[in-house]
Amino acid sequence: MADLCIGLMSGTSLDGVDGVVVDFSSGLPVVQAHAFAAMPAPLCAELLALNTPGGNELHRAALAANALAGLYAGVVQDLLRHTGLPPFAIGAIGAHGQTVRHRPGEFDGTGYTLQLNNPALLAERTGIPVAADFRSRDVAAGGQGAPLVPAFHHAVFGREGETVRVLNLGGIANLSVLDADGSVAGFDCGPGNALLDHWCLQHTGRRYDASGAWSARGKPILLLLLALLAEPFLQRSPPKSTGRDLFNPAWLDARLAPFAAAAPVDVQATLAEFTARSCADAVQRWGGGVGAGPLIVCGGGACNDHVVARLQALLPALRVASSTEHGLPPLQVEAAAFAWLAWRRLRGEPGNLPRVTGAAGERVLGALYPA
Repeated sequence: MADLCIGLMSGTSLDGVDGVVVDFSSGLPVVQAHAFAAMPAPLCAELLALNTPGGNELHRAALAANALAGLYAGVVQDLLRHTGLPPFAIGAIGAHGQTVRHRPGEFDGTGYTLQLNNPALLAERTGIPVAADFRSRDVAAGGQGAPLVPAFHHAVFGREGETVRVLNLGGIANLSVLDADGSVAGFDCGPGNALLDHWCLQHTGRRYDASGAWSARGKPILLLLLALLAEPFLQRSPPKSTGRDLFNPAWLDARLAPFAAAAPVDVQATLAEFTARSCADAVQRWGGGVGAGPLIVCGGGACNDHVVARLQALLPALRVASSTEHGLPPLQVEAAAFAWLAWRRLRGEPGNLPRVTGAAGERVLGALYPA
């Protein structure tokens, strides 16, 4: 049944793998099951390390890809057990992999984007065809290779006659603008959870700041906030995309140097304000204005009550709402998007939007690994 697909997502936040079984038989996605597996700490540390140059990278990256495929396979088995579905009932698994470098358009005019994955191993472990490597064809066509989710957001959240904005707060934040006339725009707007999670782990030992409670106890440091907001990427016009190649601990440390005496909780509060303000600024500048229509928030950051509250305060003309209120819980949206991309790949239909990525045209995305 090619209309049943599995989507897997391990995002920039590196907290774990979300998997969903999605039924596309009606044309719209219906999630039948959701499973999650936490990222083992050693694998998380290795994937983070592989974001920057280091020794013996090829060997380490290959083994990390194998380990990630094993984690993916475990999530798939959980989904099959939960639904009672046999492997042959699934048309394909959409497995994005883990982005460790994202440099489209750089160096030689084409650049590259690199997601660690072993889709052949995943196909062997699960007995299900795997669609993977979704971004590279868009980059080859002159695009950013990201974000790819706006087309899916349009299919799920778009409303005729109303402008809807969808903000995905993953490790990196990206905004989709679903215009009332049916047109779609989208781009990465800066860090989502990446810097917040890094600072929280470093100073509390916890992988993330649950509900933003720690951030809410601090007081933003104005001069540090201004230094963070001065990042040139934030002022660039779309199409644009980014990742840990830019927003990483070294980037943060360089801006923290004059604030060495600052209390860690105040730095956390500043990082939360940075995430909220960079996203709010993007909505105001390129989000189709701030007229009627909701701002739908998804991704792990939708569970950060403090950041969501700051978004609402910064964008009082919009109603900031969880994607749950619009039919799809925040932690299922991106995984469902990659199930949708796998479904599109099986049908030979394009998965990118040139207006979003800057590619020369629509392209069928992903390589298919048979069961």
